Amino acid sequence: MDAWSGTIKDHTNSNAPLQTGWAGSTWPRAAEVIKYTYSGTWSHSGRFASMLRDVYLPEVINGAPGKNGNWELIMMEAAVGISVHLEDRASYDKAMGIFRGRVPAYVYHTSDGSRPKYPPRSSIDTVAELTKYWQGETTYVNGLSQETCRDFGHTAWGLAAVSHVAKTTRIQGQDQWPQLSERLRHAYGFHTKYENGDPVPSWLCDGTVKKGLGSTEVAFNALHGRLGIGMPATGTYTEAKRPRPTDNYFMARETLTHAGNPG
Repeated sequence: MDAWSGTIKDHTNSNAPLQTGWAGSTWPRAAEVIKYTYSGTWSHSGRFASMLRDVYLPEVINGAPGKNGNWELIMMEAAVGISVHLEDRASYDKAMGIFRGRVPAYVYHTSDGSRPKYPPRSSIDTVAELTKYWQGETTYVNGLSQETCRDFGHTAWGLAAVSHVAKTTRIQGQDQWPQLSERLRHAYGFHTKYENGDPVPSWLCDGTVKKGLGSTEVAFNALHGRLGIGMPATGTYTEAKRPRPTDNYFMARETLTHAGNPG
C-alpha cells in the first residue's frame, strides 16, 4: 500500500473504470485491517488515503450507466469501500444511491413488472434497446440477470459486487441484506441450478448458457447461514466448489473468509 500510493497516478485504457473498480474494491479492505489492527505506525496512511481520494474515487464515483451492469456494480463496490475508509459520507451516500438504482436493473424480479427496470441515468429507454441490453432475452423470470445470456462469469462479478456492498452496509449499520435478499436468493438459485446440471430450457439464451459462476460464499453465508433462507441449489453448488481459490480480480479466498462464519 505504501509503495503503490507513492507510484500510481491514474488508470488508463478503455476499461480504466473497471480496472479502478477491481483494485479499488480490494484496497479499502486491506486498509481497514491495517488502520484498526496494526500495532505499529502506518507512516504513509495519509498518502494512501490521498491515492484513494485522488486516483481511484473520481474514476468510479459517477458509475457507468450505459455499460453492462457488472461494471457499475463493481465501481460502486469500490466507491463505497473507499468512502468508508476516507469517512466521506457524501461520497458514500452518492455511491449507495447509484447502487440501489442499479441492482433492480441487473437482477429481474417479478415485482418489477413484465420486464426489467431500465438502467438509471442511461440512454436505454425503449423496449428494443432494453431487449438488446439484456443480450436478446425476452423471457423474464426471477433471478435472471442482465448478463446471464452473455456468460455466467460476468454475471458472477455483478452478483459478487452486490454481495460485497451488502456486507459493507451491514458493518456500517445500514444493512441492505433484507432489501436485497429476495433478488439475490433467486439470482444465485437460478444460476446455480444450471451449474449443478439442470438442463437449460430452450427459451433461455436460445438453449445455451456459458457457465462459470465462481464464488457464492458471501451471499450464501449471509442469506442462508445468517438469515436462514432456504437455498438448496446454491448450497449444493457452494459446498461442492469448496474451497474457493482466488477467483479473479476482486474475489479472493471467500471460503476462508465466509464459509460458516456467523459474523
